[in-house]
Amino acid sequence: MTKLLTALAATAFFAVAAHAAEVQGTVQSVDPASRTIMLDDGTSYVADAAVDLDALAAGDKVMITVDDATTSAVEVEKQD
Repeated sequence: MTKLLTALAATAFFAVAAHAAEVQGTVQSVDPASRTIMLDDGTSYVADAAVDLDALAAGDKVMITVDDATTSAVEVEKQD
């Protein structure tokens, strides 16, 4: 029974993880009013409320995790 529950939990985890994409880029601009992050390639993402936009500035290299269902940025991580 424990093996079955472990297998089900692992399957659920991977099913949820499959609904997110990661995008790398360089920040061109950040608009706090609309919560929009514009990358230098012209793509833009609307950030969830949990994303700290004050920590971002033009020129920052970032990894953005995008929720495939909502197309919003759920996490933004600065890259070195």
